[in-house]
Amino acid sequence: MDESKSEPRPGVPVSVSGSLAVRVRYAECDPMGVAHHASYAPWLEMGRTELLRTSGLSYADLERAGVFLVVTKLEIRYRRPIVYDDVVEVRTAVESAGRVKLRHRYELVLVERNGAAPDAAKDPRVPIDGVCAVALTELACVDASGRPRSMPGWLIPGDEAG
Repeated sequence: MDESKSEPRPGVPVSVSGSLAVRVRYAECDPMGVAHHASYAPWLEMGRTELLRTSGLSYADLERAGVFLVVTKLEIRYRRPIVYDDVVEVRTAVESAGRVKLRHRYELVLVERNGAAPDAAKDPRVPIDGVCAVALTELACVDASGRPRSMPGWLIPGDEAG
């Protein structure tokens, strides 16, 4: 790490799971009103960002200190369509963390459609368990030049040394 930069320290431990609600915007949909597959990646990023924010830090704080988290793997399984104006809960959880890599799992759960709770009995596009998509991301910790570097210890769940 560049010695001229001090590593940020969280105010509180980073949560290992969290959620946020997202309302699907018109611009995120195809001409049929279905959320475009490319819209899911930003929702996942929002979930990761909010998880970090629980510690009192932001990605910008990390980057100013020369700590960059880059996506090295992204997998999404689409189970049911998410449509314009739906409200989706993005559930994010840290699955594992190591010296350099951090893995998150996600569920995108339909919580509102047409202004009401979704009903799988009335709408075949509503999953019985509410989960419209599941995803996984893997992030690598790199320095400003893009070379792998050690993850700040406080980003690793259960690492008290960080």
